[in-house]
Amino acid sequence: VDVSNANTIIINNAQNFGLSDLHQMRGRVGRSNKKAFCYLISPPLHTISEESKKRLTALEQFSNLGSGFKIAMRDLDIRGAGDLLGADQSGFINDIGFETYQKILNESIEELKKEKFYELFKNSEEEFYTKDCQLDTDLEVLIPDTYVSSISERLNLYKEINNFSKEKEIIAFAERLQDRFGAIPDEILDLFNALRLRWLAKEIGFERIIIKNQKMHTYLPAKDDYAYYNSNSFNNILNYLKDNSSDCEMVENKEKLSIRIRNITSINEALDICKGIINV
Repeated sequence: VDVSNANTIIINNAQNFGLSDLHQMRGRVGRSNKKAFCYLISPPLHTISEESKKRLTALEQFSNLGSGFKIAMRDLDIRGAGDLLGADQSGFINDIGFETYQKILNESIEELKKEKFYELFKNSEEEFYTKDCQLDTDLEVLIPDTYVSSISERLNLYKEINNFSKEKEIIAFAERLQDRFGAIPDEILDLFNALRLRWLAKEIGFERIIIKNQKMHTYLPAKDDYAYYNSNSFNNILNYLKDNSSDCEMVENKEKLSIRIRNITSINEALDICKGIINV
């Protein structure tokens, strides 16, 4: 229903509707320049269920424009969502934040895929031996404040970039960035390449990359990870080391192996190293 001139809606027995239903229905009015009103009619509060009270209270509390996400989170809190996001975990989510909890949850799921449910997922299209690759560098890989002056806006852009998982997302983001702020500086192009570097490193199996003092150190999984050390990825690393022994060497410590590569002065050079390992 989209009647632009309608500015009033009356919802009878509102206690019987879900929170998202009520939020959607009240959004049917006020769709032009006219002030709108939504009247919720229900029996006295002491006669309805506790959940119904919470739903009506939430709708009254979150009435501003753009409050849909808060409505959804309150609905999740009221109804629960099974074992993963149900009442048992709701306090944990509130303590560390939904995004951090989601990251921990994804890591636990990936771990179960590799261990308890390995037979079920062993033929999946993508199989990575590391969940993510941490990148530390002393190179300038950032959004310059001379390009985006607002700190909060830069943080939002960093957050958006960190969630990218495909090349087309970088391309679309770069187009929007250029349209808003002008020509993209080299530091941001290096930031994009740093993201590509992390993707390739994850594919190879690097858990961490350090690029400092014109050297690159890459860290491999624990030595007891037999699946990785019998994989094609590790064979590619060995072959690359054999072909580039003058600049590369493998270092062994008590728990892990690492690779030390000299004469790395830019993110692009590190990216080329990872491409070389994959294409060896």
